[in-house]
Amino acid sequence: MRFSIIIPTYNNCDYLKLCIDSIRKNSSFDHQIIVHINGIDKETQNYINHINIDHTKTNENVGLCKGVNTASKKVNTNYVVYAHDDMYFLPNWDLYLYEEIRLLTNNLFYLSCTQLSHYPKGKGEINHVHFDAGNSLSNFDEKLLLNNYQKIPFHNLQGSHWAPHIIHKDTWNKIGGFSEEFDPGFGSDPDLNMKLWNLGVRIFKGVNKSRVYHFGSLTTRKKNDIIRNNGRKTFLLKWKLSIDFFIKYYLRRGASFHGPLQSPSKNILYFFSLIKCKIDYYIAKL
Repeated sequence: MRFSIIIPTYNNCDYLKLCIDSIRKNSSFDHQIIVHINGIDKETQNYINHINIDHTKTNENVGLCKGVNTASKKVNTNYVVYAHDDMYFLPNWDLYLYEEIRLLTNNLFYLSCTQLSHYPKGKGEINHVHFDAGNSLSNFDEKLLLNNYQKIPFHNLQGSHWAPHIIHKDTWNKIGGFSEEFDPGFGSDPDLNMKLWNLGVRIFKGVNKSRVYHFGSLTTRKKNDIIRNNGRKTFLLKWKLSIDFFIKYYLRRGASFHGPLQSPSKNILYFFSLIKCKIDYYIAKL
């Protein structure tokens, strides 16, 4: 079982090296790795040439969405994985995803790994597991991580974790990949999920056993180098719903996974929140 793992990068070669090393060292299968290089980056280009893996490049930082879409043209397997360059893939991450895929009867699914992160959980934040193995390469404790990552309790998550995610190549092509109006990338994950929902996908599952360590949103979106896009507004104007509404009432993100999702329960809170979305939509249009 082979996946095509797409990794966009932007002046982040040291993290990219660790990411690719972890994939090669800790995967159960031999995957296709495709890197998209954003901007003129000789260090990353030399590294990619040296290890001889597939890649694409643009002379400018075109952002996460366009970068991933560009790289996806080189996909030569049936499964597309999107990952950040500041992630460390833990042993057998891919085997656990494969075992999940084998249980499914069609290609309408969106699965993701479970993220471990040094970031403490905020109030109501349930989409990652807190474990501090370092917040940068300078203090990353790989041995500590490998000795303890399996011991941290969690659960299969309803609504997924976003990246790293895996979807079938046919599904990716039908929805056209990421929507490039969200570049450099904020809001692109829920938009992708909305397109999947409209296609008929109802399995949005974060797989507990499939784990990665995430240093924290360094991919293509460095604060000093690029203007942050207003993903929430773009999503609202596009779908006439807010990201929070979609996550709460459609994906029901955060609960333990209990099977395919159903249409939202339309109770008083649902309609109250929907009315607020419509008001926010018309305000955003002004």
